[in-house]
Amino acid sequence: MITAIVLIDCATDAIPEVAEALAALPGVSEVYSVAGHVDLIAIVRVREFEQIAEVIAGRISKVSGVLNTDSHIAFRAYSQHDLEETFAIGLANSD
Repeated sequence: MITAIVLIDCATDAIPEVAEALAALPGVSEVYSVAGHVDLIAIVRVREFEQIAEVIAGRISKVSGVLNTDSHIAFRAYSQHDLEETFAIGLANSD
């Protein structure tokens, strides 16, 4: 699975509508409304690298209200769940 994090500037009077439209797109797994220098962050997950351009340039950028995107491809994911699995020694939880 290939993951891209897409920072999105959009028309400020249409943030909720843009977020809903983005969340409905194939390949977009999550959309967050955020504080900071961008309005939305979309998480794109696809099976093949070629699909990244299709989703970002072909779909996200064409949503009405999207003004600019800045995309970042993830090399590796780290999460608390992954760390717990790495350091587990096979003992059942005593809770």
